[in-house]
Amino acid sequence: MAEHEAMGFVETQGLVAAIEAADAMVKAARVRIKTVGNADAALISVICEGDLAACAAAVDAGKAAAARVGDFVCSNLIARPDDDTEALVARHIDTIMPPRPAAEDKAAPKARGGKS
Repeated sequence: MAEHEAMGFVETQGLVAAIEAADAMVKAARVRIKTVGNADAALISVICEGDLAACAAAVDAGKAAAARVGDFVCSNLIARPDDDTEALVARHIDTIMPPRPAAEDKAAPKARGGKS
């Protein structure tokens, strides 16, 4: 069984519409942006994960936001995705958003060169 109860997808044409959709999605519900992928021809998919109701609300908010500033193309909501479905998404979408560093990476001070 998948770690999360649902995955929500909002596809836009253009980066600005995708950024606006992602922003609206995380503000509308308690979801996490899993990845942002580039399909082709300026098609960008914003994929979120969380519980089913939160993903549904996030997808609705993302659709509306993308339509306001650019071109909304389509959306989808998958309840209880199988582990193979999540692996398919991770493996076959060209990610344009690198993974975030872990919290401990942010807290660790960087060593500075120079004289002591």
